[in-house]
Amino acid sequence: MVRTPEDRSLPLDRLAVVDAEFIDRTVARLSQEEAVFDWVGVYLLDGDTLVLGPYRGNPTEHERIPLGKGVCGSVAATGHTEVVPDVRARPGHIACDIDTRSETVVPIVRDGRVLGVLDVDSNTLDAFGEREVALIEQAAREIADHAQA
Repeated sequence: MVRTPEDRSLPLDRLAVVDAEFIDRTVARLSQEEAVFDWVGVYLLDGDTLVLGPYRGNPTEHERIPLGKGVCGSVAATGHTEVVPDVRARPGHIACDIDTRSETVVPIVRDGRVLGVLDVDSNTLDAFGEREVALIEQAAREIADHAQA
């Protein structure tokens, strides 16, 4: 499934601080270049809720996540990357896909403000080493750099 900036369910008028087309290209690139990245998407912060933006992977029912809930909500609340080697062992994990085994979520931060999170899931247990985490963190920085000041 692909959600693009043209998807009318994404409230771009409320989330216009980011470059949705750049996010879409970044998500597509990560998804295509990394075989263990089975789901790649961005959730954008709208008040106290994360709203699903562009993504690649299976559809998810979790289009809105409250701040502080699950891995994505926790990362948005703390502003710190979280690597989950085994999602089944992580308390409070929100299961979007029964095949997901590991996850890395990185905050998208601009000028000290969390704009959202870059969420990457893998169907492989413990899929995220230093190289993979560095790629995801770099992509999140690039997304933030393309946000309006």
